Amino acid sequence: MQTLNIMGAGRVGQTLGHLWQQNRSFALQDVLTRHADTAEAACAFMRGGTPVGEMAGMRPADVWMLAVPDAQIRAAAESLAQARGPQTTAPLVFHCSGAQSSDSLEALAAMGWRTASAHCILSFASAAVAVQQFAGTACALEGPADATATLHTAFTAIQAHCFTVQREHKLLYHAAAVFATNFLPVIQQTAEDAWRATGVPEALLPHLRESLLQNAVANITRMGPSKALTGPGARGDVEAIAKQAEVVTAWDAKAGAAYVALSDLALRMAKASKVTSTDTASPH
Repeated sequence: MQTLNIMGAGRVGQTLGHLWQQNRSFALQDVLTRHADTAEAACAFMRGGTPVGEMAGMRPADVWMLAVPDAQIRAAAESLAQARGPQTTAPLVFHCSGAQSSDSLEALAAMGWRTASAHCILSFASAAVAVQQFAGTACALEGPADATATLHTAFTAIQAHCFTVQREHKLLYHAAAVFATNFLPVIQQTAEDAWRATGVPEALLPHLRESLLQNAVANITRMGPSKALTGPGARGDVEAIAKQAEVVTAWDAKAGAAYVALSDLALRMAKASKVTSTDTASPH
């Protein structure tokens, strides 16, 4: 069984470490975080691994996961390269960023390490919740074939659906994930703030949140985004959109700009959907 070292065991690192430990995909070895107590807590959650206080204390490993924040990936790779240097067995090192490619690990690649990136399209709100939600998660792998093959096996073993993304597409790929997940809480918060501003009772907001979101998700899941679209954008009601945009902008300028941009996309989406429906219905 291949050994695994983890640098930076936050929610993503703990989730993957826990699942791999349960599945016995890797022999979980050393875990390094900024503080000894967080490394100990991570090992306790993952039910394996040895917390270490500094990089020099980490043993050689077949696979290294850099589950650190995006801004720290390059520095972590450089520090690891200085600490470990060239390896005779060409270990695999990968990071978990959706936006960055394996180029961020170039300090290690220059020393003969195999480098890759692996990004799971899941909102890691907490490690405990993510562990329960992980099965079926899509996972984007990027890097040389010999590196991604190892990761494909490991992620598939914990029920991820793996696919390949080219390095030049990583930023757009990750932006798509932001649209799909990260912006949803922002839009919902804006909606609730607007409701509060119009006098909607606070006690009603949880019900509105639950019912509207559940119905929207159910419709999108069942019919797809285009057919689930409703409202003035779906109807092509440009006049209504303009009036509402004016009111929203007066209330909050940034929310108004978002309303205009999203309405434009909705109109484009509705138009494309109608064209597609017409083409499908036309005799050939």
